[in-house]
Amino acid sequence: MTQTCRLYVLTPPALVPSAFADVLARALDAGDVGAVQLRLKTVPDDEILRAIDVLRPIVQSRDIAFILNDRPDLAVRSGCDGAHVGAEDIDIASARALLGDMQLGVSCYDSRDAAMVAGEAGADYVAYGAFFPSPSKQTEIRSDPELLHWWSEMMELPVVAIGGITPANCAPLVTAGADFLAVISAVWDHPEGPAAGVRAMNAAIADAASAAT
Repeated sequence: MTQTCRLYVLTPPALVPSAFADVLARALDAGDVGAVQLRLKTVPDDEILRAIDVLRPIVQSRDIAFILNDRPDLAVRSGCDGAHVGAEDIDIASARALLGDMQLGVSCYDSRDAAMVAGEAGADYVAYGAFFPSPSKQTEIRSDPELLHWWSEMMELPVVAIGGITPANCAPLVTAGADFLAVISAVWDHPEGPAAGVRAMNAAIADAASAAT
């Protein structure tokens, strides 16, 4: 069965919620987005919660999942749809216990074993990457699209590709079986604005999917 690859938009690393709200709304109205992740790494809890209060309704009112990075405890408190954790965050079993039926995503970098462990521990999706150099996050890890192909052939659990993804380079990830492409700069740093970034990514995903059929 052919699955449709969708866009997974991560927020910029720094934002002013009141000013960002309209920008986010216009971006989400520009094309298909499957999920939005609030990714605020170095701010106090009260600022994260204020951002959630402003941005979550914008996302959820469009039937898009609102995911919080790193903090399943705050996700539960604030009405998010789930949380995403990495290797240096809370362990997967504890995150699963905190979230209950809410969504749990897990970063697995370039490790088949980590993805298998995450799936067995109750993750709702696994994420591989970085696939390309990223202006948003410096990492020495480079994942191969073959990981996406292997996972999508073996497992039903959705797989997310992340790291430096743009309209120009995303085709191999789509054809390899990624269920979602997670992007930051491709949307927020698009020269014609975030809405144009969403449109460009969706067009590239559609072109890659068409070429593969």
